[in-house]
Amino acid sequence: MFTSNPFAELSASIPPAAMQAYVVIMIVLVAAGTLFDVVHKGSAKYFFQNMRKAKAKGAQPVGGGKLVSIAVQTAVVDVLASGEFCNARRRIAHLLGMYGFVLYVVSTLVMVFNASASVLWAQLWWIGGLMVCAGGYWFWFFIRVDVAAEGNSPFRVVQADLFILSMLASVTLGLVWAWMQASGSAGAMVVFGLYILATTVLFAGVPWSKFAHMFFKPAAAFEKRVSKANGTFENLPTLTRDDPVQRERHSMELLRDAPMDMGLGIKREPPRHY
Repeated sequence: MFTSNPFAELSASIPPAAMQAYVVIMIVLVAAGTLFDVVHKGSAKYFFQNMRKAKAKGAQPVGGGKLVSIAVQTAVVDVLASGEFCNARRRIAHLLGMYGFVLYVVSTLVMVFNASASVLWAQLWWIGGLMVCAGGYWFWFFIRVDVAAEGNSPFRVVQADLFILSMLASVTLGLVWAWMQASGSAGAMVVFGLYILATTVLFAGVPWSKFAHMFFKPAAAFEKRVSKANGTFENLPTLTRDDPVQRERHSMELLRDAPMDMGLGIKREPPRHY
């Protein structure tokens, strides 16, 4: 089961060309959905305008070498290591889901387009899928702020949950289908149909889900680092109050001369007082 290509076995029922055409359609839907999201929300326009404003207001210029350094830091810290998450549990869950999904999707592509792919790709497919399930279900039932901090039911669903739920449904049903097919279960094709339905919702629902955020977040992280380097700090107060100019930017007069650790008592314990 863990060493066989499930899509190669499926070719006895569905032509490989049909599976490959489906994968291509999903790729096109992701690209089209992301472009639609960019145009509809004006994300790219916002980022470029904001960067131009930050450059104009910057107290110090940022040269090409510094920009390259910032880009590398953004890629390594913010993208590859998910540095935006201060909570260790949230970061681990996100890394499991992110790297698991990458492994799962890449190995799926390889096995669909190459029926004779090595055993390693089948093993990576299973490992990636299990990583997505571990990180995704951990996040859904135990880490979500509305569940962990606000006491809402873990079964409460809103539109913002479309991405995580469709991803979990797609991966879970894919693994169940592969297991049932390998064991010769009669209901394998029914689960396969549900797997295709969930996968279609995942990739076709980009304009209505958080799928496209994986493309926007690196840009936002890069912009944040640039604004810090040129001194604009996104028009927000900085962590230091030694500079009179920065001190005056605090809206609360009490905080202008307060100690740096004032107001951090909320971090002493998890917010579980619902």
